[in-house]
Amino acid sequence: MEQIKKRVADSRAELVQVIGQQDLNGYGRLFGGRLMSWMDIVAAVSARRHSGKNVTTARVEGLEFALPAYTNDTLVLIAHVAQVGKTSMMVRVEAFVEQLNGERRLTNCAWFLMVALDESEKPTPVPALLIETEEEKREWAQAEAVRQGFGRSK
Repeated sequence: MEQIKKRVADSRAELVQVIGQQDLNGYGRLFGGRLMSWMDIVAAVSARRHSGKNVTTARVEGLEFALPAYTNDTLVLIAHVAQVGKTSMMVRVEAFVEQLNGERRLTNCAWFLMVALDESEKPTPVPALLIETEEEKREWAQAEAVRQGFGRSK
């Protein structure tokens, strides 16, 4: 029997937030923990769309705070599954500050390792990923490199 495959686009998820006072740290910038929470949510939605299962976050890798975000900024978070294993998915999440003219600046990017769970909350197999473009091939390779680096000291 042929394994079910899903397209990368099928897992795309987007979350939009307008940053308020309650989202700021003591320096008046977006609190990193708040951003991480939002990124985890959009990663989970993406993984759920791919797997059709509940999921849990197993690891986050490469989260870097490249640019700050401030009060009243529009933050756009975009996620998609970039690589799969037997029960896990590597989800790429990018965060952008969107200007009023629609221009976006990348502020953060991270990889989330998400694991699909069955009704007993045990890892369960996920569909294969259909890779259709050169960009998707590059991202698969990037995700695989990140996955291979898990557990290695830096």
